Amino acid sequence: MSAGVLSPAITLATPVAAAAGTVAGKPRPGSLRFEAVAKTYHSSAGAVEALKDISLDIAPGDIYGIIGRSGAGKSSLLRTINRLEEPTTGRVLVDGEDISRLDEAGLVALRRRIGMIFQHFNLLSARTVRENVALPLIVAGVAKEEIRTRTDEVLALVGLSDKGDTYPSRLSGGQKQRVGVARALVSRPEILLCDEATSALDPETTLSILELLRDINRKLGLTIVLITHEMSVIREICNRVLVLEGGAIAEEGPVWQVFGAPRHDATRSLLAPLQRDLPPELTANLRPEAQTPRDRAVIGISYAGTVAPDLQALASATKGAVELLSASVERIQSHAVGRIVLALAPGAKPAALTSQHPSAKVIGYVPADD
Repeated sequence: MSAGVLSPAITLATPVAAAAGTVAGKPRPGSLRFEAVAKTYHSSAGAVEALKDISLDIAPGDIYGIIGRSGAGKSSLLRTINRLEEPTTGRVLVDGEDISRLDEAGLVALRRRIGMIFQHFNLLSARTVRENVALPLIVAGVAKEEIRTRTDEVLALVGLSDKGDTYPSRLSGGQKQRVGVARALVSRPEILLCDEATSALDPETTLSILELLRDINRKLGLTIVLITHEMSVIREICNRVLVLEGGAIAEEGPVWQVFGAPRHDATRSLLAPLQRDLPPELTANLRPEAQTPRDRAVIGISYAGTVAPDLQALASATKGAVELLSASVERIQSHAVGRIVLALAPGAKPAALTSQHPSAKVIGYVPADD
């Protein structure tokens, strides 16, 4: 079988195009719900609230990103999905079932329906690629013939058909992570969890792994939930994003909307590395406050889902010329997302724009040109 081509036997879940809704009144495979989930850790140093009142739904077949700074609660939330962490209060539902009620056998069955990819590859150096991929099936007691069939299928899917008898030491970082992806898929899960799966990879390899995950999602209809601290990863692959801050929901929504009009300081901080810097000559002269009546206000305006703001209309609103200092635009999920930076005419009041455009913010002031 050629790489990227699936046999009928490896169809894992409902295709993405038909993922929404329910089947016979029950949630489709791969649906997730968090109901007022909280998690508190106790130690000799005291109690730490890792998660606070998390309530949200993840649709089957979605690619859902969870982002936040270190200590925001990302890993704790992800690990409640397969009960590696037990919520202190609240419920996690997989396919409509409260997983806290599962007995030991039910928990084993749940974890076979949920694959997991880690930041570190965790491959056994003394075993070949095929043997590493087969480990979950060996533990589950699957017949040898079935193991061979399944491992060949997933190795073809991740583009490693020719590496089955190779040892991990002979693989690149990207190939090792592909082995990790294959191992997570060999049990035919309906949900795939990615724990900082690209953090140890270089940018080019990161893009190839994200493209692989997108391809898997499209072909198999898997629900993919990934955690990361990089907004570029969210932008590249996710449909929706949850921003965590201090264990609580800062904001949540479609990626294009969150990127184009961030509402929370935590989101704006995470997005800052993706935004183009102001021109150096502007930054050198930028002041936090106006020092003379003729100082020019510098305004940043973000937009999402629409065309860029009309500069003539902006000039009309401020009753003076506006100067375009910088602009950026990209398309995320077929929506235009961008940011423009303007300098107002000397003496113009920023309120004329900030009252009309909720995203408009005063960046600072620069001296008027002589």
